Amino acid sequence: MVPKMEIQINRVHTLALVLTLSLAACLGCQSKHEHIAPAVDGRDSLPFLTAHGISNLISDSGIISYKIVAEDWFIYTQPRQDWVFPKGLFLEKFDTTFHVNWYVQSDTAYCHDNRTWELRGRVVVLNRDGDLFETEELFWDMDAHQLWNNVYMCITKPSTNQQLKGYRFRSNEQMTEYSINNSAGYTPMNENKDNDAQAASSGSDGTINDAPKRPSQADDRKNSTSTSNSFR
Repeated sequence: MVPKMEIQINRVHTLALVLTLSLAACLGCQSKHEHIAPAVDGRDSLPFLTAHGISNLISDSGIISYKIVAEDWFIYTQPRQDWVFPKGLFLEKFDTTFHVNWYVQSDTAYCHDNRTWELRGRVVVLNRDGDLFETEELFWDMDAHQLWNNVYMCITKPSTNQQLKGYRFRSNEQMTEYSINNSAGYTPMNENKDNDAQAASSGSDGTINDAPKRPSQADDRKNSTSTSNSFR
């Protein structure tokens, strides 16, 4: 038989081993870091406000400056304030006398932080002079009062039947002073001016009108000689 004292010592050793392993396991659980992503907030993916079939006037510094017409308008507040017009936008910009400076329409539009507009798709702008701007991308900084893009731009001036094409478009907010790089285009000749100039140099029957000739010094001497002989 195993002595009773030896049995008790073995039990103590076993209990000590179990306690040591349990303590090690607890310490391991406490030091372990679980990589868990933060909870998804509904505001990260859902708009704060949704509007459909809108026609709205927007003021700037207390003065009505813009008119927006859109089928859908989504307003987000997270992670930043954005306006999204996924089904297109029609926007008119007014001057201080409430006349339309220009209007723009595009397939998709974004407004970031109430400051920068991003227009994409079929973007068409018409200024108050009747100049037509067509592109696939256009940015507008309302604080800097500038518009620009880096893609292809086509500008048509119906008043003069001129057209200008190029890249890297830059313009003032009124779309009246602008520049474009790598430009190409055409300017038609005015045939009416050429015809008017030709008609001015010819008579009504199409013959050229000769201007009166100034008498030469030889003719003056000849006339004076014939006059002196006649008095002899």
